[in-house]
Amino acid sequence: MRRLPRTAAFLLPAILFAASAAKAQAPTDEVVPCDAAMRAEIIDSVSAALIQTYVFLDVAQEMGRHVRERLRDGAYDNLTTVPAFTQILMQDLRSISHDRHLRVGYVPPEMMARLTSEEDAEDVEREQAEALARSNYNFKKIEIMPGNVGYLRFDSFVDASLSGPTAIAAMNFLANTDALIIDLRYNGGGSPSLIQLIYSYFFDEPTHLNSFYVRETDEWEQFWTQAHVEGPRMSDVELYVLTSRRTFSGAEEFSYNMKNLERGTLVGDTTGGGAHPVNQRLFENLYVGMGLPFGRAVNPISGTNWEGVGVIPDVAVPSEDALDHAYLLAVRKLKENTTDERRIASLDFVVAGLEATLNPVSVGEAVLRSYVGNYGPRRLTFESGELWYRRAPNPRMRAIPMTETLFRFDEIDYFRIEVVLDESGQPVKLVGHYEDGTTDESPRVGGT
Repeated sequence: MRRLPRTAAFLLPAILFAASAAKAQAPTDEVVPCDAAMRAEIIDSVSAALIQTYVFLDVAQEMGRHVRERLRDGAYDNLTTVPAFTQILMQDLRSISHDRHLRVGYVPPEMMARLTSEEDAEDVEREQAEALARSNYNFKKIEIMPGNVGYLRFDSFVDASLSGPTAIAAMNFLANTDALIIDLRYNGGGSPSLIQLIYSYFFDEPTHLNSFYVRETDEWEQFWTQAHVEGPRMSDVELYVLTSRRTFSGAEEFSYNMKNLERGTLVGDTTGGGAHPVNQRLFENLYVGMGLPFGRAVNPISGTNWEGVGVIPDVAVPSEDALDHAYLLAVRKLKENTTDERRIASLDFVVAGLEATLNPVSVGEAVLRSYVGNYGPRRLTFESGELWYRRAPNPRMRAIPMTETLFRFDEIDYFRIEVVLDESGQPVKLVGHYEDGTTDESPRVGGT
């Protein structure tokens, strides 16, 4: 049984997932066959690893008993390839542990040879590091939105030894925002070192984030914020974290820490429920890999973790709407904390747009057609059931209703247009509304 090199360990879950998803769809001569003796040996090897390392010894023993009983009962007799057998074996182990971090799967011979060869180890690590770099360490989007609200989306916590410079650059880019939304809705977890790095920007004093108890060694490992960060800290910035059912493992730790430290607001759906750190093991002669949970998280405030239950958000909304809801909460909070009239006008502009997005309106075709016409340099047209706006020489934009007479645009977020009607309900002018509270007018000058 082998442990994987540090960066190669990132690769194994993807290999196991791919093998599980493929099942045994390939012809049997393309995968490793699995007879009765090999099935027994796989169960013996997996069970021994569980007894040695799995976070709960009693659960490990129960899992071993369960799959051995299934083996004796002939439940696996028709599973004649390693991919097919390990897929069912993992399901049976999870039926006892309910541990989504526990994985057992097929590793093809060519990949197994590379992962276990000392000669190839450096190449495997280099290739994986290059792949992570090409993905930008799964940092997907960074933005400063109207109202000076930052947005950061990253989809895994890659070890800070690799992702650290990218994370530091992101945090420095966002350093002057008044509020920050961290989107973990698509984040499946990863290394606590990146959690530690990012959290260090949010506290002035060293703060205990989380601890891990390791059963095999009977030892504890604590994680605290770092005494030094590169660039300014963001200890006064309002924080919001977006969650979903896909938020898992390290992303859940990030969320759970936030909730217990009362440092920010969680918005979205309850998370997946996986709190156990995991190591990767390889059984070279069996072409089997294993994700083996070896410890449990213990939050210093709650004294427990989120295993099996997930992290419950402070504001429960459908995950697909979480960004708009968090953004609205952030802007309203910023408005409460300012007396600057220009700033208030700007924040009101953002609030109105978000409220319209969360509560969309529909305007009838006849009404939209009645707005068509020339308004000085501005023009409204109707096409394919929608109203379009253009101010020459700029390209036209689809006018999205906020009310029956007020419209916004996807292309620009600092401007809206209002159709002003006379007493008879006929359009007489357009009023442009800008985020700083200023307006300008364009009277209607002709027909359609």
